[in-house]
Amino acid sequence: MDIQSIYALIEEDMNTVNTMIQQRLQSDVVLINQLGHYIINSGGKRLRPAIALLSARACGYQGSAHINLATIIEFIHTATLLHDDVVDHSELRRGRETANTIWGNEASVLVGDFLYTRAFEMMVELDNMRLMQILSHTTNVIAEGEVLQLLNVHDADTSEQRYLQVIHHKTAKLFEAAGQLGAVLSQKSADIENALGLYAMHLGSAFQLVDDLLDYSDSSDVIGKNIGDDLAEGKPTLPLIYAMRHGDEAQAQLIRMAIEQGDKTHIDQIIDIIQKTGAIDYTAQAARNESEKAKQALAVLPDSDDKSALSALADFAVSRQF
Repeated sequence: MDIQSIYALIEEDMNTVNTMIQQRLQSDVVLINQLGHYIINSGGKRLRPAIALLSARACGYQGSAHINLATIIEFIHTATLLHDDVVDHSELRRGRETANTIWGNEASVLVGDFLYTRAFEMMVELDNMRLMQILSHTTNVIAEGEVLQLLNVHDADTSEQRYLQVIHHKTAKLFEAAGQLGAVLSQKSADIENALGLYAMHLGSAFQLVDDLLDYSDSSDVIGKNIGDDLAEGKPTLPLIYAMRHGDEAQAQLIRMAIEQGDKTHIDQIIDIIQKTGAIDYTAQAARNESEKAKQALAVLPDSDDKSALSALADFAVSRQF
């Protein structure tokens, strides 16, 4: 099942999610409408909402609250993007100017806050304490992840373990929640809830590993950002960490200086080092390992098209080029 087939399976649900996103994004404040619609409609894959929809469907859910949950998940994700781009001083996302480049940092932060609070309003409307517990804890962990990443910036001594901790908090946690929520909504057992959370957590980790890999192996017109942006922001991601560990002293020193100074002047040399030390292959294999763990976690579910789509998403996470 390819990515087009996956989204075709949930097309009706996803169209309803998109309608709800537009409805619940509305505000009497014009700037919120302008900036919010710009970032929401910026060409994202809606991967996290897709996981929420498919997880509920794979559990046999028959209601409509999975639409609300998928919308909440997308609002939380979009809020994190707005805040991320301000913190990282990013100018490009998905091939377009970032909201902070157009409207400024202040507006981006405040509209991000609006999206968080709108998501929490929608959580309360569902009137399910378990759902609220998962989503509020998830949002808190994501915030911790942002701070953890900030502590790692320009720190060339960041270990692989610290890097993976950031991935889990900052990226995989929202994936995990999207998987769990479908099981909770369907009133499934704790075993199924945990399995779907585990599936989505591993998928999110694989997705982020590939994202960090693409920063050193593809061009900006493919991945929608400038190549070497992570290095320019001083982010010690796994390809850099591995290359420093396995390169010679001169190679390690060049990467160390680039991370500490947030300088991509020597990006071509650094990409060459990353490739020669096997850092690309190592990171790709780490992503594949996460993808396999994700698929294994689905064993508790009965066979269905939706389960097959969840498995195919895990494959997509490691095979994508964007």
